[in-house]
Amino acid sequence: MDRTITISVPAPIPHGHRVEVVERVDDSGSRSVVVLHDLETRVRYRQEATPASGAATWTGRVIECVIAPAKGGVTTTLLIDPTGPGSAEADIALRGADAAADAARDEALRWGGADTVPEPEPPRFW
Repeated sequence: MDRTITISVPAPIPHGHRVEVVERVDDSGSRSVVVLHDLETRVRYRQEATPASGAATWTGRVIECVIAPAKGGVTTTLLIDPTGPGSAEADIALRGADAAADAARDEALRWGGADTVPEPEPPRFW
């Protein structure tokens, strides 16, 4: 699954370059990129002075790079194909799996799950 990231610094990274992304994931699941490291040219682009503790790191290959003007300067939008598992992806996948399990349980209960009381049998005539 390709990922799109946006940083507020000009980062002209060519197509095909391997990159390492360090991002912070908050409790609601939203991500913000802290450091972007081009592994081919060894250039590091930082959004913050120091990376936050508890940040997740993952690697990928650049598919597309767009640099555009913005109100505060320049933003870089990268479309990246993740090449390895990252802890941020695992955390989000687990949240998604929990949500899917909860939704499946609710749907099963709605369609006659274990909490329904069986109807009494009608009287028998012999």
